[in-house]
Amino acid sequence: MTELRYNPLLGDWTMVAAHRQNRPNMPKDGCPFCPGSGKVPDHYDVLKYDNDFPALMTDPPEADSVGSVLYKTKQAYGKCEVILYSSDHTVTLPQLSVDHLEKLIDLWTERFIALSREPKHEYIMIFENRGQECGVTMPHPHGQIYAYSWIPLKIRTELENCQTYYDSHGSCLFCDMNKEEADFQQRVIYENQHFIAYIPFFTDYPYGLFIVSKNHKTALTDFTQQEKRSLAEMLKNMTGAMDTLFNRLFPYMMVIHQRPVHGEAAEDSYHFHIEFYTPLRDAGKIKYYASSEMGAWAALNPQAVEETSEQLRKAFQDYLKKKGGLMNA
Repeated sequence: MTELRYNPLLGDWTMVAAHRQNRPNMPKDGCPFCPGSGKVPDHYDVLKYDNDFPALMTDPPEADSVGSVLYKTKQAYGKCEVILYSSDHTVTLPQLSVDHLEKLIDLWTERFIALSREPKHEYIMIFENRGQECGVTMPHPHGQIYAYSWIPLKIRTELENCQTYYDSHGSCLFCDMNKEEADFQQRVIYENQHFIAYIPFFTDYPYGLFIVSKNHKTALTDFTQQEKRSLAEMLKNMTGAMDTLFNRLFPYMMVIHQRPVHGEAAEDSYHFHIEFYTPLRDAGKIKYYASSEMGAWAALNPQAVEETSEQLRKAFQDYLKKKGGLMNA
């Protein structure tokens, strides 16, 4: 069974994909994403791979007949892709060169353009789940892309609030956040020519980093090649800092937020950024999303971000010392 079921309480859709129960953990006879598996080329740097167990499909089956006027169902139309970061099974994102990461960002951009051409696609989400704490079953370095046939509730809420702020203030909310954080400084981890990284004032995760474009851009397709390279350098340095923080592979959910496919109305009010949801609150302690967070969306951060920002900033400086300066290669 693969379908969408409407939640009338939230005005949103739930993806139902029963076949994903059959997803394997790391196969004992080898990794399907490694050269020699027969599933990928013998040589590649970065690669788009169609998900073997997609929640959304280009030719989905008819929805189940259990729906009604109240409980609407529809076909799970969309696309799910895996983006392989490297052919090296053991490499991590901060271990890749800036040149290599620039190729990854180029591939993200290519897929955003290609998936946006499908008229039924409404939102393209590029993301990465990293570490067992985030439910990762395949350790080969990779992220994913989901092309939704609707705009999911969280994104829709963010878009609406940004538009409301723009209508009230005549300026972009993220541009004003960037200025606020840059002026305050204590929550800023690092900035380069085109991007600024900070743990925002309001985040619900102790190390919930945001990477935000300094210039008012709404999507990957807006960036020059120089800006893409700045983003590659930022991703390398910030994930390197995270791994240095507790001297271990740092688990996270990384999600790229950009305008919807048909997002002309959001050009002035919305702003490209990357959000990290980080389940660790200490080296071996999990920050759980428990009843208040899940039941009421009433977020609770167990630590002040001014303190965790200082810790991550120090980890970044330690990372630079260990690697011998800014990581540009």
